[in-house]
Amino acid sequence: MSSTPPLLASCWTHAGDAAPQTEDERSPFDILERVRAVAESGWSGIGLVHADLIETRRTIGLQRLGSEIRSSGLEFVEVEFLGDWWTSGKEREASDRVRRELFEAAEALGAQTIKVAGKMFSRDVDLSVMATEFDLLADEAREVGSRIAMEALPFTNFSTIGEGSRFVTDVGNSNGGIIVDIWHVYRAGNTPDDLLTDMNPDYLFAVELNDALEPSPPYEQLWDDTVDQRRLPGEGDWDVPRFINVMRELGFSGPWGVEILSEEHRAKSLQDEVTSAIRAAQSVFAAADRDGV
Repeated sequence: MSSTPPLLASCWTHAGDAAPQTEDERSPFDILERVRAVAESGWSGIGLVHADLIETRRTIGLQRLGSEIRSSGLEFVEVEFLGDWWTSGKEREASDRVRRELFEAAEALGAQTIKVAGKMFSRDVDLSVMATEFDLLADEAREVGSRIAMEALPFTNFSTIGEGSRFVTDVGNSNGGIIVDIWHVYRAGNTPDDLLTDMNPDYLFAVELNDALEPSPPYEQLWDDTVDQRRLPGEGDWDVPRFINVMRELGFSGPWGVEILSEEHRAKSLQDEVTSAIRAAQSVFAAADRDGV
């Protein structure tokens, strides 16, 4: 029997025809219907993106959404996505607005995790400034009952999990850690076993599963690859069961996120999105159990 742990459906896994870094990131699906579909299909948690949270606040209100999440039995919540949190000037003004709104939503919904990232498509950043600001960001998140989980993406200044892990370790704030997405591992040219030496388990806050085909595309095509070409866990070329067992060896116990971003997934109905993703996740956990024996 598979020991499938609690699973969290990331915001894009149940968003329908919506994608990050587009003009309008709002899902075409009703937010309450999404919560119910996620809960009824067996998930233990849900992720929500900033654009949908702002639309929710404008319409039914965050308290209504929080009530629905709690009554549905969903235990885990994450909100995203914050960038430019270390900057100044107009960039910082825009980032601070998103920051306030994400913190407001995290508090209202009881979110355990707020996702952030480093500098996109550039390594030109003062790490000492970034470290100071990350420390402050983590402290502020603690005040609303949440934690900061930074994604180390191949197209940011933290291009590998190892770089991101060293950064948060050096900062040393117990409320600021790393989210490890299997996509960011393989597309950075690493393997799951590299994480046994590259990742400080004390700062391993969240994990996300998906899959993809090899070979990896050129750097210039990585963004399109991550947004349009992901596969359900077990339907690509990666050793997802080994990744799961490495995360277990590092001490991670969940909830495990499932983040599916693809043209194929966005074309599905809401029900097909959530059921296909959770069934695929359950299958790779069963395989991980067999491999780990």
